Amino acid sequence: MTDMTENRGGESETPAARRSPLAKRSGGEPGSRGRTTIADGVVEKIAGLAARDVDGVHAMGSGISRTFGAVRDRVPGGAKSVSRGVKAEVGEVQAALDLEIVVEYGVSIADVARDVRENVITAVERMTGLEVVEVNIAVSDVKLPDEEEEEPERRIQ
Repeated sequence: MTDMTENRGGESETPAARRSPLAKRSGGEPGSRGRTTIADGVVEKIAGLAARDVDGVHAMGSGISRTFGAVRDRVPGGAKSVSRGVKAEVGEVQAALDLEIVVEYGVSIADVARDVRENVITAVERMTGLEVVEVNIAVSDVKLPDEEEEEPERRIQ
C-alpha cells in the first residue's frame, strides 16, 4: 500500500510531493529556472587556450597583434592575452569562432587546422554547453626554425 494523503483539493499526493512544494508550484527543476549568458570573451579565452595546446601551433594572432601583445606582456600589471588571435560570436545556444594562428615549419597545416578545430570545439562545448557551429582558421604565418621570436626593441637597458 502506498503512502498517499489527500490535499485540500481532494487530490492525492505522494510523500515526495509533500516534501517539495516548490517543485510543484514553479514547474521544473531548480537548475532549469533562469537564464545563463556567456560573454564572447569567455569563449575566446577557452578557444585560445585550447588552440595553443595543439602541437604545431607556434602562436596566435597576426604579426602586429603579437608584437603589441609582447609589449603589453612586459608592462607591469599587464596580463598575457590568452584570447589573442581569437574572435567569437556567441548567441543563446550557439557560438562561431574565427582563429588566426602561426604554425611551425614542417608540420602539415591541414592536420594542425583539423586538430585545432577539434580541440577548440570539444573545449568550448564541454565548458559552456554551447553548440559550436563553425571554427574558421586563418594561418597568418609559418615559424621558421632559424627565426628569432618577434620581440620589440627594449627602450630601457
